[in-house]
Amino acid sequence: MSELSPIVYIVDDDPAVRDAVAFLVASVGYSARACASAQELLDALDETRPACLVLDVRLPGLSGLELQRALSERRSVARIVFISGHGDIPKAVRAIHLGAVDFLEKPFDDQLLLDRIGEALAASSGDLRRRAGQRRQERKMSGLTNREREVLRLVIAGKTSKAIALELDISVKTVENHRQNIMAKADVASVAQLIGWACEPD
Repeated sequence: MSELSPIVYIVDDDPAVRDAVAFLVASVGYSARACASAQELLDALDETRPACLVLDVRLPGLSGLELQRALSERRSVARIVFISGHGDIPKAVRAIHLGAVDFLEKPFDDQLLLDRIGEALAASSGDLRRRAGQRRQERKMSGLTNREREVLRLVIAGKTSKAIALELDISVKTVENHRQNIMAKADVASVAQLIGWACEPD
């Protein structure tokens, strides 16, 4: 399944800023969605697409920093570029420490903002690909018994059947049976293919 197109959310209570940034990002081909509050963003956010939030620090209701914390707690893939007319060093440090791509003071340079948005979307896209790979890996492993997973882990580590048998306190024949079962479930014909199946998410 191909990755969905990226989207830039502009979260600012000033409609003039929302319109200006939305126009800017649309001018380079990005989809844009303007939100006037943190709650509006939370209601609109699509976690299946690479996303960047161009986020004001001061918002009605949840502040930008509080929204950043909330998104971090729910492991959102959206990356954040903060913009603020009231930025100060402690807020900027806190935002970057919590994973923001950058903290830009208004008025900001348009090209610098676009560069940071590009970085944010690339990072968000990478997060989505890694998570998809992890889900595929989990689906692969879900068909194995606990003992088969232990044997597979040791096979990947390069251990011989004899060494695996000693480590797990089972017979070499039992190890071989487990290996055959794992290879049958993975539909592979060699240990090299098995290791590739186990280690490659695609």
